[in-house]
Amino acid sequence: MKVVVVGGGVVGLSSAYELASAGCEVTLLESGRCGAGASHGNAAKVALAESTPVPGPGVLLQGIRWMLRPDSPLSIKPSLAPGYLKFLLRMALHCNAQDFAAGLDVHLRLGEDANALFDDYQRQGIDFEMHARGVLLAFETTARFEEHSQTLTAFASAGHVAEELHGDDLLESEPALSDRIRHGIYFPADRQIEPDSLTRGLLAKLGDLGVRVREGVAVRSFVHSGDTVTAIVTTDAEVIATDAVVVAAGVPTGALLAELGARLPIYSGKGYSIDYAPAPIELRTSLTLEDTRVAVTPLNGMLRLAGTMEFGSRDDEVNDIRVEAIRKAARQSFRDWGDEPPGERTPWAGSRPMTPDGLPVIGSLGTAKNAYVNSGHSMLGLTLAPASAKVLTDIMLDRKSNLSPDLLARISPQRF
Repeated sequence: MKVVVVGGGVVGLSSAYELASAGCEVTLLESGRCGAGASHGNAAKVALAESTPVPGPGVLLQGIRWMLRPDSPLSIKPSLAPGYLKFLLRMALHCNAQDFAAGLDVHLRLGEDANALFDDYQRQGIDFEMHARGVLLAFETTARFEEHSQTLTAFASAGHVAEELHGDDLLESEPALSDRIRHGIYFPADRQIEPDSLTRGLLAKLGDLGVRVREGVAVRSFVHSGDTVTAIVTTDAEVIATDAVVVAAGVPTGALLAELGARLPIYSGKGYSIDYAPAPIELRTSLTLEDTRVAVTPLNGMLRLAGTMEFGSRDDEVNDIRVEAIRKAARQSFRDWGDEPPGERTPWAGSRPMTPDGLPVIGSLGTAKNAYVNSGHSMLGLTLAPASAKVLTDIMLDRKSNLSPDLLARISPQRF
């Protein structure tokens, strides 16, 4: 089977890897540089401990309250296009306890083999930087800690048993924390992956498997014969014949799918990250500063801070106010951080593909019988990429999936 994969982020690269490993002849198209978007600037974590979907009870209400605070963890721009307003209204319908619990269940079940799959990647010769330091969710306020603790039963039922830490026990576990941090929840199984190394490793493996990777090339149009896509015309006028097409292009996925007759609500949720090399402090584990929604990930020779969710942005420009909010969270949360630690690299901003129910979109479009999608992973693209690629490959090759029909329906594009 000849397959064209559109999108060279971690989800697209993983999809190409699984399809090529299954014997498909794969061409991958990336309009920019592979791994340069959200796959580059993410929190660098396999974050099963943070698998809660973005829509949750009170999320949009809190976002509206925060609209007047330019440094808030969640921002909703007041001047939005009608399509974006409709997207936010649909998201508001999912901001309830029942949908939140159901979404968490989907993420935990889809990602339950994430660590094993990344271990398989390395066994198959894919070379990338990975650590197994776990993750500590750190809380300043008791209210935020208690709110998050309500999800621990669901995590435990999926095999992710956490340890609760308070006061001196918390500071003994992570001495770098300041006294402002009063509570913690430690998940020992979570991993850390340097995302650029994963991109390089996957690209090298794709080369070994004979995958043709074209960077700086986008889709100009799709050629149809009835309800089947027979070829893709690229922006440099190449016509690529294909038996199937996979759109895994992050935020641009929505516009590409519209050309295939499918209108899926995939919109941008902008995030930021800052790297420090060398690291200003030494950490025993990776953390998430839950009150400010800032992830802190130690990697080889560097430390990454990542955070904020900005709905309504139309570009990847860096907002200095939001970057300073991330720096402030670090200054207040770590005892030896200092006012201006050395080694700060240029801050990054990028767009993550969001859906109104907070769940990925994986499966057949239905509008063209050989067109598929693998996108909408919000902040869990790195975590869920290997599993999503396996699910998609099983669907495309009509293999029996490890996921139940119910779970497949909950991530299917047909749900919209």
